[in-house]
Amino acid sequence: MRIASFNVENLFERARALNVSEWMDEPGRAPSRWSAGRKTLDAYAALGALLRKKTYSAADKAAIVSHLETLGLAKSDESRFVVLRQNRGALVKRSRTAGLQVVADGSDDWIGWLELKKEPVDEVATRNTARVIAEVDADIVVVVETEHRISLCRFNEQLLKRVGARPYEQIMLIDGNDERGIDVGLMTRSGVAIEAVRSHVHDKAGNEPIFSRDCPEFHLRLPSGERLVVLANHLKSKGYGSAAKSNARREAQARRVREIYESLRAEGIEHVVVASDFNDTPDSAPLRPLLGEGSDLRDISLHPSFDDGGRPGTFGNCTKRNKIDYILLSPALFAKTTAGGIDRRGVWGGKNGTLWPIFPEMKSAHQAASDHAAIWADVAL
Repeated sequence: MRIASFNVENLFERARALNVSEWMDEPGRAPSRWSAGRKTLDAYAALGALLRKKTYSAADKAAIVSHLETLGLAKSDESRFVVLRQNRGALVKRSRTAGLQVVADGSDDWIGWLELKKEPVDEVATRNTARVIAEVDADIVVVVETEHRISLCRFNEQLLKRVGARPYEQIMLIDGNDERGIDVGLMTRSGVAIEAVRSHVHDKAGNEPIFSRDCPEFHLRLPSGERLVVLANHLKSKGYGSAAKSNARREAQARRVREIYESLRAEGIEHVVVASDFNDTPDSAPLRPLLGEGSDLRDISLHPSFDDGGRPGTFGNCTKRNKIDYILLSPALFAKTTAGGIDRRGVWGGKNGTLWPIFPEMKSAHQAASDHAAIWADVAL
């Protein structure tokens, strides 16, 4: 049985601010999807937090105006990347003499929200995403960064068939905490039944949710009758906020995943998989709860049969510091592992995409299936 994890970077739609083509600064030179729109996304996140406050102080109102200007909303409720929805009441008014002013005194004074504009992912890129999944041909696939279950079902029914892949029979995804619609889900082939799903979207540290998305437990029944539990996750990225806060939250998430894993083991469940984009390297402090501190979880990349294709990383140019995608196995599963590897054919490696073999349909960086490679493990179950 093959188990895989793949960050698909949204299958059908994504925020326009993350589109490489929107940020081309020189012919043939495209910055990273995440770094290019960072100013817009940082302003979006900061403004969203301010707008939820019950009372807007003078300093808050000045910051709101500043963020709106950064987002291109000084003269209109719609900009290239963002829409300000003012459904009832008003957050701001605009005049030629006074300019942009915040007229609401708090969140109770108006009803509305801030919304990132979305656009379809390049068709070739989406087909290449399907090609990766077809080539890996796993029985169980954890998908990271997909919008919602319906888009995942459409991808399964339409695009996988177009590239000659066997569609998946069961698909499950629960909306998580990310306001941008970046979720984690699971697809299983014939005979692998999703019997139960336990969400951790409401797990909290104080008043804040622990998980940036969720850490769903997918309880599976295999054709052999054995039970397998998959914990899917997508830990806090390094892209937003201070490094210290980002690291602290990622560590808190890793620690909670460890607690969930150990509770499953205490229930007598021997076969547990933790599959995720951890957004950090194996030697990092935030991942110690999972990869150190007495954890018995085993990284598939440490198995003697694992083939990394000559590069240890799973993201970008796949260097050592870009090993951020993982399949961790409980001891019983690790003992039954027969093979593992990384499939990079959908990743545009280096300036010209020549660091490793890629799909012939990929002619440029924006046609890549993802910035992430797929990682997989074969287990004798």
